[in-house]
Amino acid sequence: MLSAMAMAPATARSSRTQADFSLSTQAKHTPYGLPVVEDIRDCDLGNGSFLEGLSPETTNALNDIQHMSAYPENAVVLMEGQAARGIFIVCQGRVKLMTTNTDGKTLIVKIAHPGEIIGLQAVVTGHAYELTAETLQPTQLAYIGREQFLKFIKVHGDACLRATQHLSHDCDSAYDVIRSIGLGHSVPGKLARLLLQWSVAEGRSSGGVVRMKMGLTHEELAQLIGSSRETVTRILGDFKRNGMLEMQGATVVIRNAAKLESVCAS
Repeated sequence: MLSAMAMAPATARSSRTQADFSLSTQAKHTPYGLPVVEDIRDCDLGNGSFLEGLSPETTNALNDIQHMSAYPENAVVLMEGQAARGIFIVCQGRVKLMTTNTDGKTLIVKIAHPGEIIGLQAVVTGHAYELTAETLQPTQLAYIGREQFLKFIKVHGDACLRATQHLSHDCDSAYDVIRSIGLGHSVPGKLARLLLQWSVAEGRSSGGVVRMKMGLTHEELAQLIGSSRETVTRILGDFKRNGMLEMQGATVVIRNAAKLESVCAS
């Protein structure tokens, strides 16, 4: 589900020199502690980013119409039901995408990482935003207005293809959420599956032990698997007592992945 995800390829960079790049990013920071990056080509976006595979011409055209903004932690970027005014490309930080029912119960559908687009489906279809986006940490986003973006993908075929691939990826992620929450056999199984997915995407392995930064509260973990904070806290305690993992602040240490995998089947 969680595509945990992203990065900027060499083909998406212009012919500027390394010296130019160093000067453009030199020791300046936003009020939220992020390095100041005004050129989207200078962002470290990772594998699978929207810019990956775009021609230099297309990347330059995208950079010309984007506007960078920095946001603090827990800032609401867009709201479910709000008219779609444009798309946001995550350049630094992470953003949780969530939906809330009339009873106030929240489900986190996805966590967007650098290189991913927020609000793409609504902008393409002309419908209202289908999810609320809120930053999980200080975050920098590149904003492109709806009319400009639609004109951009109409003119640049490679960007249109990347937008289609991103929409397909979002659809796959939604299917994963449905399978995990609707067909999962147990809450411990859902949580174990989530941790294992993250360990593959974001963890660092050494001697059979995997370490990864989680950066989510127990409440947010619960919202990812359709459970409650109390249940998640209890299950993590069970995992720890059974020697499967350790919690070291914001770091999760998976000691026994095989045991966690067996829980996924429960």
